[in-house]
Amino acid sequence: MGDYGREVEFGYFLVPNVDDPLIETAKTADRLGLDLLGVQDHPYQKRYVDTWTLLSVIAAGTERIRVFPDVASLPLRQPAVLAKAAASLDLLSGGRVELGLGAGAFWDAIEAYGGPRRAPKDAIGALEEAVSVIRAVWSAGSNLRVDGVHYRLKGAKGGPAPAHPMEIWLGVGGPRALALTGRSADGWLPSSSWASPERLPELNARIDEAAVAAGRRPQEIRRLYNVNGTITDGASEGFLRGPADQWADELTDLAVAYGMDTFVFWGEGDQETQLRRFAEVVPAVRERVALERGE
Repeated sequence: MGDYGREVEFGYFLVPNVDDPLIETAKTADRLGLDLLGVQDHPYQKRYVDTWTLLSVIAAGTERIRVFPDVASLPLRQPAVLAKAAASLDLLSGGRVELGLGAGAFWDAIEAYGGPRRAPKDAIGALEEAVSVIRAVWSAGSNLRVDGVHYRLKGAKGGPAPAHPMEIWLGVGGPRALALTGRSADGWLPSSSWASPERLPELNARIDEAAVAAGRRPQEIRRLYNVNGTITDGASEGFLRGPADQWADELTDLAVAYGMDTFVFWGEGDQETQLRRFAEVVPAVRERVALERGE
């Protein structure tokens, strides 16, 4: 399927480098009208501040932008506690939190931090169990039980419930993980660095097939895309490396031809300049997508 017809949204990908003006950048993204702000989660990086702490401070210092981990490192984030933290921040921010979740990567660093080293099969199994645990905790029910190999709830008490129907977005790329996305997740969150446009039809098809088999409509699943590149003043230097008009054309094509509906900008170079240039691209993409759809 090409265009799923979902409303397009736009966000900014924040690298949590302790030496960068993180809070001011987040406030700028909020003032510029972006919809989302994602923060990568690599606790073992010595130059990075903790992702969840940063998201909390950002949520307190902004007014409208939604925040999410892009994506939370499951092996270092116990899912029941992560569910509690996400729901709490959602309540405290007035419903401005979503949850990006990954099965894990950089296993040497995860193991060095005391986390488990998981084979691919186990990593996806743990991810599936984590989604069940998180949704159970968000239900705010009592006597919650999930009998998993990696994660369990044994008569736990859930709650508080999030302020809004919080979404779970999976940053995954393998066949089993894509099938899990189609069955159980609210969104898929790949990056342009490893999921090129040429691969998107095949990967989306795997999600769609699993969604239909589970009795879901493929249109229910958000398709986010971390778009890594540079908005320049000069001529095109390739995909996602060129002037604003090129970016508007390419993001429009990704929406109406490849089914991606939410673009999280991961800019290279001076971050303030790139962020402001991306904000200027956003209305052009909205307009062009609407024209392509005949709206």
